[in-house]
Amino acid sequence: QVQLAESGGGSVQAGGSLRLSCVGPGSTLRSCMGWFRQTPGKEREGVASIDSESPGRVRYADSVKGRFTISKDNTNTLYLELNNLRSEDTAVYYCAAKPGICWIPSLVESDYTHWGQGTQVTVSS
Repeated sequence: QVQLAESGGGSVQAGGSLRLSCVGPGSTLRSCMGWFRQTPGKEREGVASIDSESPGRVRYADSVKGRFTISKDNTNTLYLELNNLRSEDTAVYYCAAKPGICWIPSLVESDYTHWGQGTQVTVSS
């Protein structure tokens, strides 16, 4: 079972910033990687995704475009930079991996097979 582990969540005021990190085995991070978020009673929402082999290929949900940035470094760490946070960004954030060739960075939950445990982000207004 592939283990992904998120970190970096916390509580911030609206307008603030956080950086989330996700680490996992190198083989897993050489694929489509994504960040998702979930609030109680709602389905998991795709936030951002990246082709780990071609980091310039990214996709964002409309709700976070211009505020969040997904990236990956060469130490098998995936990042999500969260800027200008809003109260509606409050959620548990998960990183996910989709094995195989990353044809198109996806924001569809069912495309991903490996998940981390999540990290809480709380934004107060």
